[in-house]
Amino acid sequence: MQNTELFFNSGNFRVVQFADIQEQYRVNPNTLRLMNAVLDAAKPDFVVLTGDQVKGYALDLFTDTRRRTNEVIKTICEPMTSRGIPFTATFGNHDSQCGISNAEQFEMYKALPGFVWNEGPGQGDEGTFCLSVEDKILIYIFDTHAKDGAGGFGALHKNQVEWYRSTRDAFESKYGKVLPSFAFQHIPTPEYFEVLKQVGRFSRGGVRAYGNFSNQWYKLDPHNVNSIRDFMGESPATSKINSGEVEAFLEKGEMRALIAGHNHNDSFLAEYKGMYLGFTQSCGFSAYGPGLLRGARYIDIKPSGEFKTGTYTFAELIGDITDKKLTYTLYEMAPVSIEGTKTFFREAGIVLGAAGAAIGGALLMKKRK
Repeated sequence: MQNTELFFNSGNFRVVQFADIQEQYRVNPNTLRLMNAVLDAAKPDFVVLTGDQVKGYALDLFTDTRRRTNEVIKTICEPMTSRGIPFTATFGNHDSQCGISNAEQFEMYKALPGFVWNEGPGQGDEGTFCLSVEDKILIYIFDTHAKDGAGGFGALHKNQVEWYRSTRDAFESKYGKVLPSFAFQHIPTPEYFEVLKQVGRFSRGGVRAYGNFSNQWYKLDPHNVNSIRDFMGESPATSKINSGEVEAFLEKGEMRALIAGHNHNDSFLAEYKGMYLGFTQSCGFSAYGPGLLRGARYIDIKPSGEFKTGTYTFAELIGDITDKKLTYTLYEMAPVSIEGTKTFFREAGIVLGAAGAAIGGALLMKKRK
């Protein structure tokens, strides 16, 4: 049973999504500045944290790990708890890398005032549940796990997809109709590639894909974007296995939008077979990100399921970085993925090898002369 009721405010329900906070024990003050500024500007009814709140691989979490992880969670949630804004959270691929399981971290969230949750599929899926807003709309929160078992990023498990179907159908049986629904999770699905435009390698704005789409290049489709503010700075990092999640969403037409995080440099919304697939850029300053375009998404939802969405950015709310400038600069130079780093060095090696061979050949010819 849902622990806290959620309500519309004058016929509107405003959700703010913070993606990839990805903070360590010494939380970057710019992250908190951004979160506080967004909440002051948006005045949301509800906040969703879509995974990778904790930078599980941070060195300062390897000592006194349990206490420090709890402190990170309390600190990054303080912008909501201090304002009395109800909020919820799921998990990404980095949260549990500190050695504290998602189940243990979920208990830390539940101890905070204003945290909203519900029962889900069962043990191991604590970050998967459904929340009702006055039994008029449903908000599904999904834990996409870290890996898919096939070398790709995580995806829903079969039991989660079946749980979704049974939950949807139970509400339909109760009210005689499917309820308009929205889904939030960390890792995107393979269908995200279907809303993009495949381009040539040297096409302006194209980004390189990996995994099942390795060595293909994509960009936003200018005919399928929600706003001129939308951007894509990296390829969707999806699972290699298609769990059938989106297929289930399309069965009865109740799902309005699936919005993910995970790709820090992506922020867009695109139509897909009658629903929308979206990304929200990262808001954390202790990992790579889209510079001063780090931000958050708001979604205004009506009881009918109609919605509109937009984003707030650090640049427009705060301006420039005034502290931790060196840290900020280093993260702007950081590679966005391990696969991208490997590709860079492999191709750099090929180029350098070819250059070396050419120089060696020229010297040999000169010596022969």
